[in-house]
Amino acid sequence: YTPAGEPTPTNTRAAAAEAFEKMPAEEPWFGIEQEYTLFKDGTPLGWPRSAARSMGPCVQLGYPGPQGPYYCSAGADVCFGRPISDDHMHACLYAGINISGTNAEVMPGQWEYQVGPCVGIDSGDHMWMSRYIMLRITEGHGVTVSWDPKPIPGDWNGAGCHTNYSTKSMREKDNAYETIMKPMLDNMAKKHMEHIALY
Repeated sequence: YTPAGEPTPTNTRAAAAEAFEKMPAEEPWFGIEQEYTLFKDGTPLGWPRSAARSMGPCVQLGYPGPQGPYYCSAGADVCFGRPISDDHMHACLYAGINISGTNAEVMPGQWEYQVGPCVGIDSGDHMWMSRYIMLRITEGHGVTVSWDPKPIPGDWNGAGCHTNYSTKSMREKDNAYETIMKPMLDNMAKKHMEHIALY
């Protein structure tokens, strides 16, 4: 905010709060799925530390086995970072963050947690605080967290931040897809390329 009490141009929270205040009866729900990758000394957790490559049909050293067994995994040979994920979830619950789940992701060392459903501006507030808590948790474990959408180049899973959204009308009205959601999607389609350019 400026000294005069006006939001600065970069204060996107103020604009969002103003938008949410226009139709509070719609109770907009947001559920955000935050994916992230855990690194130790520049290497994702669960990845071999050697960059050497073998010759012949052997597994290349420096890379983990193919993606597949890591998603929603259990077991020390396929699941890397669960203590961090669990500590983060417990710290978020203790702090009053509306965290609703966690899971191991497709790439070794990659995880996801879900914040929400939250109403309106609370969604962004809970997400930002959950990220801060993650930074503190990883610091305590001696690892770093990356929010980068593509932390490892090549054919390795990316890490996104997916948003689920609904209004009270969408959740409760009969035939909501035809009368509310489809017209909304048609309006969004008109600016699809503009949205993708900013994604």
